[in-house]
Amino acid sequence: KINAELTNKEIEKFCSLSSEDQLFLENVIEKFKLSVRSYHRIIKISRTIADLDGQELIQSHHLKEAVGYRSWS
Repeated sequence: KINAELTNKEIEKFCSLSSEDQLFLENVIEKFKLSVRSYHRIIKISRTIADLDGQELIQSHHLKEAVGYRSWS
């Protein structure tokens, strides 16, 4: 299954974030008034970036890179 097709339960299972990264993402969501859908999309993109980097866990720089790809218009 590709990351884009992950369900919410699968996101929780395969895309866990550290407390610090979770707080960072929550702040981004709040600051830019993003939806839950956007939240999940950012996490899925972070998972893909981590996969391409050969990492089992999503790291801070993966999450920040995914946020950077977000279209803010």
